Amino acid sequence: MAKQHSPIQKRWLLVLLATLSVSTAIAFIIRAAFDSSCDRPFDVMAEKRFRQGPPPLPIGAAASSPLSFMKSKLVLLVSHELSLSGGPLLLMELAFLLRGVGAEVYWITNQKPLETDGVIYSLEHKMLDRGVQVFSAKGQEAIDTALRADLVVLNTAVAGKWLDAVLKENVPRVLPKVLWWIHEMRGHYFKMEYVKHLPLVAGAMIDSHVTAEYWKNRTQERLRIKMPKTYVVHLGNSKELMEVAEDSVAKRVLREHVRESLGVRNEDILFGLVNSVSRGKGQDLFLRSFYESLQLIQEKKLQVPSIHAVIVGSDMTVQTKFESEIRNFVLLKKMQNRVHFVNKTLTVSPYLAAIDILVQNSQGRGECFGRITIEAMAFQLPVLGTAAGGTTEIVVNGSTGLLHLAGKEGVAPLAKNIVKLATHVERRLTMGKRGYERVKEIFLERHMAHRIAAVLKDVLTGEVLESFIAGTYFGATRAKLERRMSFLVFLTEEELE
Repeated sequence: MAKQHSPIQKRWLLVLLATLSVSTAIAFIIRAAFDSSCDRPFDVMAEKRFRQGPPPLPIGAAASSPLSFMKSKLVLLVSHELSLSGGPLLLMELAFLLRGVGAEVYWITNQKPLETDGVIYSLEHKMLDRGVQVFSAKGQEAIDTALRADLVVLNTAVAGKWLDAVLKENVPRVLPKVLWWIHEMRGHYFKMEYVKHLPLVAGAMIDSHVTAEYWKNRTQERLRIKMPKTYVVHLGNSKELMEVAEDSVAKRVLREHVRESLGVRNEDILFGLVNSVSRGKGQDLFLRSFYESLQLIQEKKLQVPSIHAVIVGSDMTVQTKFESEIRNFVLLKKMQNRVHFVNKTLTVSPYLAAIDILVQNSQGRGECFGRITIEAMAFQLPVLGTAAGGTTEIVVNGSTGLLHLAGKEGVAPLAKNIVKLATHVERRLTMGKRGYERVKEIFLERHMAHRIAAVLKDVLTGEVLESFIAGTYFGATRAKLERRMSFLVFLTEEELE
């Protein structure tokens, strides 16, 4: 018999679902949203922010922002694509932060389909509504804007193709003011056609130390080029997500609703893996570990609540061979009553509220950062993650979660870790609280804003010094040079304070 909700609970549920839901039509359009090893779609609160734009800043907010020094600066943002995947949405988040402090922001998308795309149309108009100027990546307007800009941000390695294709002979004039924001970890991005100008830009910004080291070694070994000055900027959770994560009533209602839809009781223990269903994300190895954990519980006759697993990230419209394989494995091992599949969605908050433990099982080099990990920690969830990539910089092994090896070698350790957390509720809760404290300490939006501000200050300062040492700024006006010198004075005074 279905559980009945009180009128108050129903009203809460309606409000929350109205806030957290995303159009099914848009969800079907987003085919590549979960594809990158580093990029993943933001949760629905971030999507909501890009539909509505950030709220108007209160009086004095710009002055209090660590990015306030960017007021009146002209910034050109170059994205390789415009979609609801992690890279473009991170760049849009930066665009809105800069607009919030009065910067003049321009956006161009290097790779756009010829046919009309509903997601692109929607995102472009939301940027226009917030004062971000959007225009073609090609043509004289793009060249003129790049030459006038105080800062040019290339988002992802692939965006490097735009330099030669559009700027051509003007490339040397723009490189000294380029900040390259790199998110990729896969080997096929290390192509000279993408990154040949990388050594000459003002700086590179990368999401984790592990990824930065990988890029440094790989570019030198494979391409025989050196990385520019490289900055590591860890990401942060949005204010909107934190509001949901810290609302105990909202979490309880969402938890009850999702668990009821899955057929999972409140006392059951639910492990969740929130990633696109693909071999690189390790759902197959996780399910093998989950099966082994069931066997361990049975062999040792452990008294634990029923354990379940939910895989969030399926695509029923295009079910891949890999997904068919893992679904067949579930049937073969007769786990269909314990393993639940959910179609890919931007609404991750309800699932983070519903699960008890997050599993981050990305394989190979892991995630370059893995924003879902810090989002789960905001919901006070312990994390079982692979000891690879940015996960090692987020999860404190033994404190906020437990790490295991990637690959087949990690199957048995992950199974044991599943049993450990299933049988020790106090340890599970303690890890979750420590993870939340770690998020509050270093993984909030304001922390990310401070980190990015430090990078932008350094990049802009370096560009000014380089220009004056050279005796010229490639035709820059006297007013622009004086404005940049005043920025140097501001930095000096701030440092003295």
